[in-house]
Amino acid sequence: MTNSSRVAVLQMTSAPEVEANLATARGLLERARAEGAQLAALPENFAIMGRKETDKVDAAELPGEGPIQAFLGHCARELGLWIIGGTIPLRVENEPKRVASASLVFDERGRCVGRYDKIHLFDVGIPNKDQPERDERYRESATVAPGSEPKVVPTPCGRVGMAVCYDVRFPELFRVLEQQGAEILSLPSAFTAPTGKAHWELLVRARAVENLCYVLAPAQSGLHPNGRETWGDSLIVDPWGQVVVRIADPGPGVAVAEIDRTVQQELRERFPALTHRRFGIAPPAASS
Repeated sequence: MTNSSRVAVLQMTSAPEVEANLATARGLLERARAEGAQLAALPENFAIMGRKETDKVDAAELPGEGPIQAFLGHCARELGLWIIGGTIPLRVENEPKRVASASLVFDERGRCVGRYDKIHLFDVGIPNKDQPERDERYRESATVAPGSEPKVVPTPCGRVGMAVCYDVRFPELFRVLEQQGAEILSLPSAFTAPTGKAHWELLVRARAVENLCYVLAPAQSGLHPNGRETWGDSLIVDPWGQVVVRIADPGPGVAVAEIDRTVQQELRERFPALTHRRFGIAPPAASS
């Protein structure tokens, strides 16, 4: 694995029509590759943002089968690009009314080499202080079955710790990923406009600082046909918590940045906060 590489985050405003979303994603992946990216990350729900929450259940695929997974494999192989496929709905055994919100990693040969199922589900109410009648309520668990296993995937750009959207509010997950060797954190998201405005950048940068990791945070952006508005502001953040690049404009876009794991390792050695922990997960024992 090389120590310096180019990575990309892709921003979308996905709609209910899978084919149209895949066409948009293809164009963004081509742009990322043309800008030298070796790994590109798509946002949460990139292939479908249904008019109803149950639409994703109807569009769910069996693991290893279906047009969305075939699309990701084909793009990865044809473009010679590692792809983190945001999330897609996969069927869950004995759960006919719920799906897994699965983030899949494809290598440059088009092989699926990693899968993470979103663990923390967005069951919340978001108050609107000015217009209480427009409070937003979400119950993701009604149509999504939670995952349970943290996942780190080796890639040519570094070891990628997988997370999705609402997971960002649970720092203990990221401690586990760092303990398992994560150098890059993947965070495909579809943050709501109110929570994005209040917390998105703050949370992404905090997870980078705490774990001295790069964070790739591709996001949904804008007003979707179902009436939901997502925040956007897709980010790549370095291990010191600095925003390296962002997509500030709403709507589809691509942002590419260089990451350097040699610089990251030097930072971890000079600023060894990860070895100073006294609570929770114990740091690795020093080799003799």
